[in-house]
Amino acid sequence: MSTTGQLRRANTAAVLQSLRRLGPASRAGLAQRTGLAKATVGAIVADLEAAGAVVESTLEDVPAAPAAPSRGRPSKPLSLRPGSHVGLGLELNVDYVSAVVVDLAGTVLTSESRPAGADRVAVLLALAAEVRAAHPGALLGTTVAVPALVRDDDRTVAWAPNLPLRGDALVAEVAAALACPTDDVRVVNDANCAAYAEAHHGAARGVDHALYLTGTVGIGAGIVVGGQLVQGGAGFAGEVGHMPVGDPTAPCGCGRRGCWEASIGLLAVLDALGMAELDTPLTTAAAVAARAADDPAARATLERVGEDLGLGLAILTGVLDPAVVVLGGYFVPLGDLVLGPARRVLDARLASDVQVRPELRLGTLDLRAAALGAAEHSLARVLTGAADLPVPLPG
Repeated sequence: MSTTGQLRRANTAAVLQSLRRLGPASRAGLAQRTGLAKATVGAIVADLEAAGAVVESTLEDVPAAPAAPSRGRPSKPLSLRPGSHVGLGLELNVDYVSAVVVDLAGTVLTSESRPAGADRVAVLLALAAEVRAAHPGALLGTTVAVPALVRDDDRTVAWAPNLPLRGDALVAEVAAALACPTDDVRVVNDANCAAYAEAHHGAARGVDHALYLTGTVGIGAGIVVGGQLVQGGAGFAGEVGHMPVGDPTAPCGCGRRGCWEASIGLLAVLDALGMAELDTPLTTAAAVAARAADDPAARATLERVGEDLGLGLAILTGVLDPAVVVLGGYFVPLGDLVLGPARRVLDARLASDVQVRPELRLGTLDLRAAALGAAEHSLARVLTGAADLPVPLPG
């Protein structure tokens, strides 16, 4: 792509971001917001109108701002057309699948989860096809969040300790279900996707340095700095569930013993309590919390889980120094049953008084956080100027 093409895409992204973050504006207003020349904004808006991405707002849609008298026809405010261009986010997990559709304005058009059943991939593909049919806007991309190490090509599953996934077959299956090119489908680690969602829509919004911890069968982390993911040299950053923390004898799904998730993951809690898993981690955790309200032994189990959680967070805090740690998934219904002991251990294990304990927050986006982050990931190439906004085909 030529330098001219790169500049055009960057300028288009600046206009789209302005409309997304700050709402409707006239062409002159967009020029003022973005610092672009009025002629440049006019050309970009013409392209966006041709692509069906923007629409002139009526006076009823947007209150008119006082303006100095000027010659010619007044410029009407422009806004992003709802649902015209969308990103699809999917999550394939051990016991559930999710799908989220988000448009360019950041509006969540669909958010749905289902129990995974025996054939997880088939359930996911059926859900993907259904939500795509319900939202026929121009599809900017599809991202699948998986609890796995994914290579930095965003398609190849290198290691999935809790799922029978390997290689890039999932990309082809999703592309076939959606009748789209395989190049339009990406696969990304679920913790990274959930962290991205919490940074842009949830508990880590506005935080420069945040760590997100998943809470499902496995434990993973997403690291966010300045609103962007830190993925490491091979794309594997955040694989914290297999740190040797907690009970050194506890068997892990990876085949080893003593992994962190073998002590603080959902299955570890259920095994300790002798409870069965329900349809989703959230409903299961709610049942655990209800039992702990009347059962001292259950509270003691969660106290131990919280202590092991705090021990691992102390290590991560020493390495990453996050301002905020967001705990998602099954940790949310448990709340202070695990946060209290985690905070105490974290305080006790920080190496120096000058270290600041990160604020521990519960996630706000429930189990669909990873799918929401995946949907945002699908929009990111256009919103950052890395790709052109497609013009829909006629009809």
